[in-house]
Amino acid sequence: MTLFIILAVLTVVSSLLVIFQRNVVHSAVALVAALFFIAVLFLTLDAPMIGILQVLVYAGAIMVLFLFVIMLLNPAALEPRQIPWWTLGSAAALLLVFLLMPALLNTVAPRQAAPAGPGFGSPELLGQTLFGSFVLPFEIASVLLLVAIIGAVVLAKKES
Repeated sequence: MTLFIILAVLTVVSSLLVIFQRNVVHSAVALVAALFFIAVLFLTLDAPMIGILQVLVYAGAIMVLFLFVIMLLNPAALEPRQIPWWTLGSAAALLLVFLLMPALLNTVAPRQAAPAGPGFGSPELLGQTLFGSFVLPFEIASVLLLVAIIGAVVLAKKES
């Protein structure tokens, strides 16, 4: 329980750093830290395959895509925002606290969770699920990422 609390606090702190950093690259580094802590949480849940995929896919590939887009768009040349940066983040944090308040104030002890079935988090079960019943959403996500990359390149291309 202590390890979970430490990891949860570190995840929340790094997630808040993503919101409140002024430099976009520092915000991306804080996002990598948050994704890494989530992967460690998966490892503590006895789901090593999902934890490793979290690091490889999100902290690796997706963050490379984010940094690629950040470098292409040159954030220093972007216009300043009309709304102060802290307003939207503060409103989202207050909404989250308001929605989570009933769960935080619940003093009833949670029931013991049912044990995970055999093969939970294994590569075989993950592959069967991902490429069986979730193959269409998986392919849609890959096409959306491809469109995002093409859109970033088109936006960043300078007129000659």
